[in-house]
Amino acid sequence: MNAVAIPGRLSRRQIAWRAARDFPRGACVNLGIGIPTLAADYITPDQDIVLHSENGILGLGPAPAPEAADPNLINATKQPITLIPGGCFFDSALSFAMIRGGHIDVALLGALEVAETGDLANWRTNDDRYAPGVGGAMDLAVGARHIRVAMEHVTRDGRPRLRRRCSYPLTAPGVVARIYTDLAVIEVDERGFVAREIISGLGLDDLVRLSDAPIIPADDCRVLEVPALSG
Repeated sequence: MNAVAIPGRLSRRQIAWRAARDFPRGACVNLGIGIPTLAADYITPDQDIVLHSENGILGLGPAPAPEAADPNLINATKQPITLIPGGCFFDSALSFAMIRGGHIDVALLGALEVAETGDLANWRTNDDRYAPGVGGAMDLAVGARHIRVAMEHVTRDGRPRLRRRCSYPLTAPGVVARIYTDLAVIEVDERGFVAREIISGLGLDDLVRLSDAPIIPADDCRVLEVPALSG
């Protein structure tokens, strides 16, 4: 299947911005690899969010300017970070005890696929040429209180990531509650995929056509609006 050109689809940074707007005030949040990591740049001071990283950090700030990066300050994916006042460091054992003990309010993760039942697949494909990405997502998927996903709606070759059943090995079953893509904000409940917001100019039928599962509109479904962002 070839990729579909859709005017107005969101950039990766716009997806991250929209996901960051929904973080509950005062929450402890873990950001996964890829698009989720970008959300750190769009958290506002009034949200009072504390960011957690599996390698033993509480209190991550936005990404530093390239010239200000400190090689001793990195997140779990080895990207340079900043630390907010009051931030702290600890060992991985304590970090994962926090995750497994249910002390992370929200985990925003990347995904390869999400099923209409909330199943998450984000650690390996079926292609043996690529090493599997076993990591903290396994613990976060079952330890964090709320699991959300930020990803592009389809793959580079146009295959849907929203599916009736995941075709890749599962990270965890039935855990995803909300999905942010370049086309829509979608919740997952007992009905399956429910569209809360859709980008301007894209109809529900088009959204379903780009998915592998039914999507129903929320009663208050509205246009997905984000600011223009560079980078």
